[in-house]
Amino acid sequence: MALSVAACGKAGDSKAGGGGQNKTIGLLLPENKTTRYETFDRPLMEAKIKQLCSDCTVRYNNAAQDTETQKKQFDALITQGVKVIILDSVDYKATRSWVNQAAKKGVKVVAYDRLAEGNISAYVSYDNEKIGRLQGQALVKALGDKAKDSNVVMINGSPTDPNMPFFKKGAHSVLDKQVKKIAYEQDIPDWSPDEANKKMSAALDSLGKDGFQGVYSGNDGMAGGIITALKQKGVKVPVGGQDAELAGLQRVLKGDQAFTIYKQIKPQADSTAEIAVKLLKGEKIDSLTPKKVDSLSGEVKGIPAKLYDAQIVTKDNIESTIIKDKVYKASQICTGDVKKACAAAGIK
Repeated sequence: MALSVAACGKAGDSKAGGGGQNKTIGLLLPENKTTRYETFDRPLMEAKIKQLCSDCTVRYNNAAQDTETQKKQFDALITQGVKVIILDSVDYKATRSWVNQAAKKGVKVVAYDRLAEGNISAYVSYDNEKIGRLQGQALVKALGDKAKDSNVVMINGSPTDPNMPFFKKGAHSVLDKQVKKIAYEQDIPDWSPDEANKKMSAALDSLGKDGFQGVYSGNDGMAGGIITALKQKGVKVPVGGQDAELAGLQRVLKGDQAFTIYKQIKPQADSTAEIAVKLLKGEKIDSLTPKKVDSLSGEVKGIPAKLYDAQIVTKDNIESTIIKDKVYKASQICTGDVKKACAAAGIK
């Protein structure tokens, strides 16, 4: 999968197509702490848009986890006459007024990965409650026979991310029934690995080294911070994440992290690009959006949606999932102190 795709549209570009139509698609991503956005989502969408519409321009911005920055980026796209915006929101509640004002001006907004509030034209993401269930199931499996007697620490993601309550709900639906109890639980603003590290240290101080037997982490980035805190105290328990980040996969192979959740980003990015181009051309998107969802506030009903599945990844199936799908090559994963672990897992 070629990921070194040059940006199709850079700041300052603004092309109008035939008949004066603005053929620019806005792409607004929320943050750059999670490696997926700059490494996968952005280049994949830019490449697919270019493939489908050779004279289209992509105007890209990353909000670096700042809602006010994202609002300015959104407003600037409207001012520049952009008619379709792909929006992965920093704070989904904050977008309501922006999206509604854009809709009044005939601007179509595609909610990507996170369901923003407001009059959205389409939504592309995953079945996020199911992902939470998968995380819960994988942690229970990692705990093995001791699951029923185990206390678990839950370090959830950002409260401003609309996906987080679904991950949390799905995980709780499994863990509440299959482990002894959730002994400590915190939400982490901005999905910050540093904050996750601090909260894990606080949990260790509160519960003691033997007060818990496993840790649920909302994503791989935070899992890295959590595992660092555990190692500093000499504690080894199963920790699971999400996103199949390179560092997370390497920790899984080395045995530091029990599992991650692999979400196929390419189909999600490609579908979003296809929807955006169709909306720009005034074409129907029904075939691309088989489901209907309501906004979390319930204000907007029946948003056309495409929701993808995900799967649990452990050291046993990295080769048949991540490497097979060319997300990462074995040579990218099996570097330095991971080489020995790759060999033990039969990855060449």
